[in-house]
Amino acid sequence: MKNTALLIELIQHLDAYESKQSGDQLTSLNDFTGYLNALGGEGSAPMRKIEGELETDSQKEKRTAPNNISILLVLMYRYVRIYIKKVLKDSPIQTADEFSFLITLMTYESMTKTELICNQVMEKTSGTEIIKRLLKQGLIREFADPDDRRSVRVAITGKGRQELSAIFPGMNVVAKIVLGDLSQPEIKALYYLLKKLDFYHNDIFQNKRGRSLEELVSQ
Repeated sequence: MKNTALLIELIQHLDAYESKQSGDQLTSLNDFTGYLNALGGEGSAPMRKIEGELETDSQKEKRTAPNNISILLVLMYRYVRIYIKKVLKDSPIQTADEFSFLITLMTYESMTKTELICNQVMEKTSGTEIIKRLLKQGLIREFADPDDRRSVRVAITGKGRQELSAIFPGMNVVAKIVLGDLSQPEIKALYYLLKKLDFYHNDIFQNKRGRSLEELVSQ
């Protein structure tokens, strides 16, 4: 069998992948494929230097891959906001956060304000301000929760759906620009890794926000 060595390597990777999964979690083909793609390494793509020429040897030692990843994630967030701002220049939807709130409400019949804010991984004060702006623009509506009079629910309006539809083409262009020159395997690997990180951090946001950084890093 010509591909015996490849099959053995594949089984070894599967064993390593399953050893990193928690409990009796089943392995899906999509997740395993994403894991394999993520092992591909950096390749030979051109990359810019973020640090300055005056960086000392001590600073270089502290600039580890995890530190650089954190910096690059922040930069990617800023790039995306710049592109989205271009799409929203003539829309009553003014920010990426407002777009995110609306696109989420489009997939629910309604949500409580608290549910929506938590879903968007935001602090209550910031989330409440976004909801107020959307209400003022008539993009969402609010009403008393029939099952809990202490809660207020929100739902997207016809105007909100109409404004979303108007900017969808531009947002599709933004998505293509953001992915840059990544290959399809790289896109799948990135999607897998981001979904895995979101699952990990959302658990912290929903259930462990009060813990110190020291407690979180040692969990």
